[in-house]
Amino acid sequence: MAFTAEISRTNPACLLFLVDQSSSMDKPFGGQPGKKKSEGVADAINRLLQNLVLKCAKADGVRDYFHVGVIGYGQKVKPCLAGTSKDQPLAPISTVANSPIRLEQRMRVTDDGAGGLVEQTFRFPIWFEPTAGGKTPMNQAVTLAREVAAEFIAVYPDSFPPLVINLTDGQPTDANPLAAAVALKALKSSDGNVLFFNAHLSSEESAPICFPSDETGLADKYAKLLFRMSSILPPKLMAAARDEGFAISGPARGFVFNGDLVSVIRFLDIGTRVSPGR
Repeated sequence: MAFTAEISRTNPACLLFLVDQSSSMDKPFGGQPGKKKSEGVADAINRLLQNLVLKCAKADGVRDYFHVGVIGYGQKVKPCLAGTSKDQPLAPISTVANSPIRLEQRMRVTDDGAGGLVEQTFRFPIWFEPTAGGKTPMNQAVTLAREVAAEFIAVYPDSFPPLVINLTDGQPTDANPLAAAVALKALKSSDGNVLFFNAHLSSEESAPICFPSDETGLADKYAKLLFRMSSILPPKLMAAARDEGFAISGPARGFVFNGDLVSVIRFLDIGTRVSPGR
């Protein structure tokens, strides 16, 4: 297991999200009434993309250390990130930086420097819109992800392995996606196999299970399916999870079950914590 390739403009990394857009994503996260799962996921991805743009911003502009994409699956299975299309499902991060759908004015509470709190407005770029409707064609989405990852590796054979993250709250309705997940993870660059992580979004107020190393505590077939679909965390990401206070033992997988919004945000942050080089 390598996962040590330097991420650079000539050797970028691929980051691809698969987002469940079925009708059940219109429901709230468990214990967080009023915050729809579709909205929470969209906010988390937009925030992550904004941080990625800032990480890649240098004096000469935004450097293309990453190529990113979002495949939504619900009524349709298609790329749905601003700056991408069916023919170009990935976009260089500089293209993403320059093509938000819009900028929203939002509020946040910050320290006023005198022991109090004050509300401040800030601009929040939107590249990916929340939507919910239809069934859960997860197998089709994973199959498409394999095609996208294979095309990327063909162009960048020595890249840090593509990272694919699936965010879902329901069981697949088209076919069992395990074989498609195995085929996706079998792809590899010279630096290692494709990484495939999964996060299950809970509608119930229950404790999330984060980065498990075995199926203990996973009560149903669906949880075990997502666990088996998920890659083992490479050493750098395993260390990042430990640094964030997760009790990691054994070959921990990139998997969260019964995730609330907070655990999903932390999962995305840890799962994408790869640093560009020059």
